[in-house]
Amino acid sequence: MSTIVAIVGRPNVGKSTFFNRLVQRREAIVDAVSGVTRDRHYGKTDWNGREFTVIDTGGYVVGSDDIFEAEIDKQVELAIDEADAIIFMVDVEHGITGMDEEVANLLRRSKKPIFLAVNKVDNNKRAADAVEFYNLGLGDFYTIAATNGSGTGDLLDAVVEALPEKEEESEEDELPRFAVVGRPNAGKSSFINALIGEERYIVTNIAGTTRDAMDTKYNRYGFEFNLVDTAGIRRKAKVKEDLEFYSVMRSVRAIEHADVVLLVVDATRGFDGQVQNIFWLAERNRKGIVILVNKWDLVEKKTNTMKEFEKHIRKQIEPFTDVPIVFISVLEKQRIFKAIETAVKVYESKTKRIKTSELNEFFLPLVEAFPPPAIKGKYVKIKYCMQLPTPQPQFALFCNLPQYLKEGYRRFLENKLRAAYDFSGVPISIYFRKK
Repeated sequence: MSTIVAIVGRPNVGKSTFFNRLVQRREAIVDAVSGVTRDRHYGKTDWNGREFTVIDTGGYVVGSDDIFEAEIDKQVELAIDEADAIIFMVDVEHGITGMDEEVANLLRRSKKPIFLAVNKVDNNKRAADAVEFYNLGLGDFYTIAATNGSGTGDLLDAVVEALPEKEEESEEDELPRFAVVGRPNAGKSSFINALIGEERYIVTNIAGTTRDAMDTKYNRYGFEFNLVDTAGIRRKAKVKEDLEFYSVMRSVRAIEHADVVLLVVDATRGFDGQVQNIFWLAERNRKGIVILVNKWDLVEKKTNTMKEFEKHIRKQIEPFTDVPIVFISVLEKQRIFKAIETAVKVYESKTKRIKTSELNEFFLPLVEAFPPPAIKGKYVKIKYCMQLPTPQPQFALFCNLPQYLKEGYRRFLENKLRAAYDFSGVPISIYFRKK
């Protein structure tokens, strides 16, 4: 069960600074490897060993000041609807503003845990000024300074304690889950309808653990799985159909609960920033990924159009370029079953176990033929390797001086492993450990 914490509040109270502090703490450990920093408004973090997704709603407010208020109201309502806990951020320098009161009114009616964070409290005078925020009628508050992190620990302790317990997986959930995600209007629902409409293999429709998402039990190529649709979900009357924030919150839940993510891209719009955000979220969650370029029938073709398009996508997803890309047209029913076949293959690669003896037979001669470069006259000797017992492929290589192994060498070994065992579409991790 994925958990979402949304940070809400009017513009310029420090939501993004706080968000960056949370996400970087995590990225510095986990993502130092890939060196990928993109402009994201959502990311994973953990506190006290509890992982959750955090969303900076401010990143989605568009337009001029006069429409800020309506947009913020909309996002706060969505956050109330979708998030498991909400951090409401205000700014001690400006005191209570009309917009703060507006947000507080919406939050007071909510049944979700609300945490009032008074930001920019970095001295005693400001701590005294913060008392004013009791007037918002949300009870106790936490004084923090997002820029230097003071007070954030107490706030996060309380947030994590309020998050729902992880649900036990039921038998129904043991089937592999393929989530269809992407921007609004990319053709996610049509893709699923095309699959279901043509086939008579469906067993049942079951309400998913991803809130309101429909899981369709589906059988193809003798392989049974749950197809998770994030698009055909009830929409609140007030939510504009194309609101990115809404689609992102749905995608976050679906991705975290999936085994393989089918990322549907609208060929007429290209592989833009928001699509890349969804891609990186799936990659950072270590999910299998297949990119489906839909509406290919609407693109004007020249000799190398497909090759160029594919090259462009691979450039955007460096360094994780070993991802299957399938060009489809849902309308013309072109290659939609090829898409599913590819997803099944990615799932099988993701769950593949390689015997330790076989791994050593593969890695040790490779390392001998291409040893890591010596550093300060010291030679790294890799003695032994094994696959770790994790849900996605992770490998440990035991050696005398793991600290001297550089990122380039890890990448070299990963590429060789991918080529030998076909891990296309699957993020893999290689760790160097001291023997």
